[in-house]
Order: sequence, then structure tokens, then C-alpha cells
Amino acid sequence: MNTPSTGLQTLKAGFFRALAHPVRIRLLEALVASGEMSVRDLQRRLRIDQPIVSQQLARLRASGIVVSAKQGSSTRYAVADPMIGDLLRVARTILNRHLAGVNTLRRELARDEAATRRRPLSRHASP
Repeated sequence: MNTPSTGLQTLKAGFFRALAHPVRIRLLEALVASGEMSVRDLQRRLRIDQPIVSQQLARLRASGIVVSAKQGSSTRYAVADPMIGDLLRVARTILNRHLAGVNTLRRELARDEAATRRRPLSRHASP
């Protein structure tokens, strides 16, 4: 059996830490959907203040998840690897399945609780 090296596991952990922010996920989803975009494009599309967009893009760029290129007076951003889109789709599928299971469990628990409330209390005869 081929086990991943500690170094690779450390890189993976850093990669997932870089993804671990809702704004960064939203930025990546927008970039995957649209290709390359400027900070202003992302700001308008996601309705997020410019400093936040810039800060989160800097984190993604430092982790090698997005790349940037100067175009005139603006900078365009894109995902560094098209498989980022695949990763986001797989995560969405896994999480939707998880949420479906949680929601099913909640419905079952609510149904059981309602049935318990409807049951008449049993009366025991006194000795």
C-alpha cells in the first residue's frame, strides 16, 4: 500500500485551509463560472466590498489557487487549475447528500416525536 508522505499531507492541509472561508469559496465559484475576472467584476457580481475581495484573492493567490495577470490598469484573476471547479462540484455533491440525510433524519425524528405525543398514556391498575 502506498501511503502519502507527511509533506504531501501538510500541503493538502494548507490547501484546504486556503479554501476554508465562505468568501473564498464564492470567489472561486464565480471564477470557475466566468473564467477570469477583475476585482471590480467580482465585487459587483458578489456584492462584497473591494477590500474584502482583494484580501481574499491575495490569500488564494499566495496559496497558488488563483493566478493573476495585469491587463492595462486592472488585474485579472483566474483559477490556477481547472480541476478546482471539479473539486467544488464534488464538495457540493457530498454536502448536498449530507444535508439530504440530515433533513431526512430531522423529519423522522419530528414524526416520531409527534407520534409519541399522540399516544395515550397507559393506565396501570393500582394494587
